[in-house]
Amino acid sequence: MSGDPFITHRRLLFTVAYEMLGSAADAEDVVQEAWLKWTNVDQADVRDPRAFLVRIVTRKALDQLRVLSRRREEYVGPWLPEPLLTTPDVAEDVELADSLSTAVLLVLETLTPTQRAVFVLHEVFDVGYDELAKAVGKSPTAVRQIAHRARERVAARRPRGIISPADTRKALIALQGAIATGDLHDLVDILAPDVVVLGDGGGIKQALPRPVSGADKVARLFAAGLAGWGAGMIAELADVNGGPALIIWLDGEFDSVVSMRVEDGLVSGIYTVRNPEKLSRMVQEAAVSR
Repeated sequence: MSGDPFITHRRLLFTVAYEMLGSAADAEDVVQEAWLKWTNVDQADVRDPRAFLVRIVTRKALDQLRVLSRRREEYVGPWLPEPLLTTPDVAEDVELADSLSTAVLLVLETLTPTQRAVFVLHEVFDVGYDELAKAVGKSPTAVRQIAHRARERVAARRPRGIISPADTRKALIALQGAIATGDLHDLVDILAPDVVVLGDGGGIKQALPRPVSGADKVARLFAAGLAGWGAGMIAELADVNGGPALIIWLDGEFDSVVSMRVEDGLVSGIYTVRNPEKLSRMVQEAAVSR
């Protein structure tokens, strides 16, 4: 089975599905459905297995994305993508790591399902317009127009400052130090004036019911959180979604994942996932690739 194209491209297929859906659980379901489809075709007639498999995954992910879009309208509190524990080498592919980041995945949530598929496949995975047209059921001309609109929307919303993994790690270490000592000084010093904090508990765990914006409000929020929970908290650095993040343990139990958006050395976004349904895959590294 080692020569089976599906096995060869499975990491790619999972990554495509995950970037389209923001959910590892749903991405795995899509890949499994693609596998069933693959086993029922005459593979000898498939001239380009990679393109064929990406096309299958794209179509199934589009169907699932439309279902998820309706579900997310009823989601309790802010929705954040499901975090993935990744290997350190993922960060070496800068474009892939950026596309996997929480900040960019949140931007992709603002696109229509077709725009998201076209943007992800063309910008991240270098799928050509003719093949994209087959995958999304549009003409090549229409796909070019969709790609143009998607790029404009993403460019208007994605981080514009310089993104440095070293700066992100420094900011996370500042938060790690605050959790360990209760001293927020180093963290407060690097908060952007318009910093935004989002928390995702999914209605299962306590989390922020709505975004908190502004450095003063965020500083007060963290001061209150550390006063209430700090003694039982331990924070560990980890590689998550292609970049540094913190895994938080509370009273000896795995509690949450914290990631940050850091631009020009200042923290502009802090994202905490506490929903336990989104943390079950954090026990092993996800296989992602382009």
